[in-house]
Amino acid sequence: MKKENNRVSKKILDLWVQPRASRNEILGYRDKWLRVRVTAAPTEGEANRLCREVLAEALEIPPSRVEILSGHRARRKRVRVDGVEAARWQILGKKWERV
Repeated sequence: MKKENNRVSKKILDLWVQPRASRNEILGYRDKWLRVRVTAAPTEGEANRLCREVLAEALEIPPSRVEILSGHRARRKRVRVDGVEAARWQILGKKWERV
């Protein structure tokens, strides 16, 4: 019997973040952007913090493993995610398919 491959990997995601939304949610991909809605306003880094938390919760990892690489003051962000099992990426890839 073969062992299941649970390799942990790093990924870079391109996000389009909508602050001041009615709820926190990940909508899925549109074009190359993963669309994320957060309820926080884009002041004092609150929307960025909440964006990291929403992604971390969906990926079942601590928020410290989600790092915003660029776009700290923009809607378009580049984010590095570390420590997600390959099986989890497959599940979420299907869930977040193109909008």
